[in-house]
Amino acid sequence: MSQGPRSGLAAVSSALLAMSRHLEVRDVLKTIVASARELLGAQYAALGVPDDHGGFAQFVVDGVSDAQWKAIGPLPRQHGILASMLREAKIERLADVRKDPRFEGWPSAHPDMSDFLGLPIKDGDEVIGALFLANKDCPKPEGGCGFTEDDADLLEILAQHAAIALTNARLYERSRELTIAEERSRLAHELHDAVSQKLFSLRLTAQAAAALVDRDPSRAKGELQQVAVLAAEAADELRAAVVELRPAALDEDGLVATLRTQIQVLDRAHSARVTFDSCGVRALPTSQEEAVLRVAQEALHNALRHSGAERVDVTLARRGSAAVLRVADDGSGFDPKAIRRAGRHLGLVSMRDRAGGVGGTLTVESAPGRGTTIEMEVPGG
Repeated sequence: MSQGPRSGLAAVSSALLAMSRHLEVRDVLKTIVASARELLGAQYAALGVPDDHGGFAQFVVDGVSDAQWKAIGPLPRQHGILASMLREAKIERLADVRKDPRFEGWPSAHPDMSDFLGLPIKDGDEVIGALFLANKDCPKPEGGCGFTEDDADLLEILAQHAAIALTNARLYERSRELTIAEERSRLAHELHDAVSQKLFSLRLTAQAAAALVDRDPSRAKGELQQVAVLAAEAADELRAAVVELRPAALDEDGLVATLRTQIQVLDRAHSARVTFDSCGVRALPTSQEEAVLRVAQEALHNALRHSGAERVDVTLARRGSAAVLRVADDGSGFDPKAIRRAGRHLGLVSMRDRAGGVGGTLTVESAPGRGTTIEMEVPGG
């Protein structure tokens, strides 16, 4: 008996520390859900962050496989018991959720649930989420709920700390967005200073050539040659300004954290599911990290904007002494034999140039209707 409270306290402490360890919102949500399910011995757990349109901006589950989750279908709406929790901001403990008058059913692929414990996550007076558990792993009292009052108290403690962790993660992401905005502003100033005067000269020279083309073709030819020189110089200066712009997040957080944050943003912003996984990759040289990030961004842009993919999986892992970036989608794909047209359309040439510029290689696998996989390998991972 003496070991019970200590082991329970240790479990709670580990859960709270895990919540505070993450800065990205989705990681925080996953940690909260997994911790709650483990601590309270539930078969299923979920946490929804409501949006302003009757749905959920994010909805994270634990205890449901990826295949089950995909079969269930779209995210739930704010109705029934979920809506009640968000609206009334009180704990719900039910012996059988299916018998509650507010229950409105669920999709056919949804797992069957009986006893239920849920409560809102609040930041002051604002409800910022709904956390709930189902199917307590214990003998059920006749006509009663497997979840006890003690379970409800423990979940309330978790919810209070979850609110702090979730609020901190949101503040962190907002600060990162401000950093990106500042970086874009700096780039705009750099581009203006580096290129605007050159473009102004190019325009005047082109106008002079147009005025001379009929009455003095020889001088017009000279002016047009100068246009070509100015255009080349402008392109070089533009390229130099872009190359010198290293994303601030790479210096602050490194490649893995930067990729994870950007992919989480894309996952929230697009209907397609976008995932990221990393394993065993050490810090890379500066030029390689930037090249990998740029190739990942280009490949993700293609998958999300052009392929019609429902899922895009990004991995960064070690392969021997190399680091390998892999971006795979289940979209429409294309014929690699038509590489000239596809290369221009999808930026494959620039991705290959980036890979080759840091001693790496880029491979592309695709077929119509079978998705696309882009893999970049660089030494030193």
